[in-house]
Amino acid sequence: MATQTVSMDARARAQDRRVMWREARRNGWAYLFISPFYLLYAVFGIFPVLYGLWLSFHKWDGISPMQWNGAQNYLKLLTDDIWWYTIYNTIWLFFGATVPQLCLALLLAFIINSSYIRGKDFFRAAYFMPIVCSAVAVSLIFGSMFGERYGMLNFALSAVGIPPIDWLGSAAWLKPSIAMVTVWQWTGYSMIIFLAGLQAINLELYEAARVDGARTRDVFWHITMPLLRPVILFQVILSIIGAMQTFDLPVMLAGGTQSSAPGGTDRAGLVAAVLLYWTAFKYTEFGYAAAMSFVLFFLIITFSYTYNRFQGRSPTE
Repeated sequence: MATQTVSMDARARAQDRRVMWREARRNGWAYLFISPFYLLYAVFGIFPVLYGLWLSFHKWDGISPMQWNGAQNYLKLLTDDIWWYTIYNTIWLFFGATVPQLCLALLLAFIINSSYIRGKDFFRAAYFMPIVCSAVAVSLIFGSMFGERYGMLNFALSAVGIPPIDWLGSAAWLKPSIAMVTVWQWTGYSMIIFLAGLQAINLELYEAARVDGARTRDVFWHITMPLLRPVILFQVILSIIGAMQTFDLPVMLAGGTQSSAPGGTDRAGLVAAVLLYWTAFKYTEFGYAAAMSFVLFFLIITFSYTYNRFQGRSPTE
């Protein structure tokens, strides 16, 4: 009996394989038509990642032959004070810029979603417009506004008797300046995401709650926020990834890629992605830069998983 069962299982698996190959041959043209995407993804997506991982175990200046370095690049990162300072700057910018812009975006989404607001299309377009602008152009504009002698911001402060501030030349004010520009540029994008989540909530739930005598505060905390929670989780995780990879605003506001002092005064604007760029293309330590990129990738995964683990649970858990 056992022999017959094994034989029947083998015949069933053989039959499944024949069906699979028959379906594959029948859909061969479909696979052929979609193959360019997978070929391009393999060349420009998978291969660079694998090559970067291989490069992170080598010492290479981009010209000379590679030298196997083992885990020395990763061990060097553990004792690199500048690297950990850039991680501190990156986390500072996340809490100093990303968290405020998420809170402001959520507040604006609630206001625009209100039935008392007129001209919602105008406000959606107006708040979303900054994200369309190039980060380099935004940096140049705000760099002029933050000017110590002729900047518009210091001119407004002088009108109320406040002395001028060296926004981009002072280590104390450089990170807040980057944070302000980040909030200005990304608030509208997050607001649109939250607004879409609010408009997806079934209005019948609100009507049923009001019929049952629920107060506005109860409706907000027991209907709106639980149903909006997946959208908030999604946007926060995207913001964590974006904050850890931020590059263009810090590098432009801190003097650009040709600056002699990466990150500005006292490296106040030196974030992880900027240090990675300087290590690879200025100091020509490509292996060390590749190791930085994978450590940064690990940190992004860690922060995202941690937030998803502790904030992404359903209310019943």
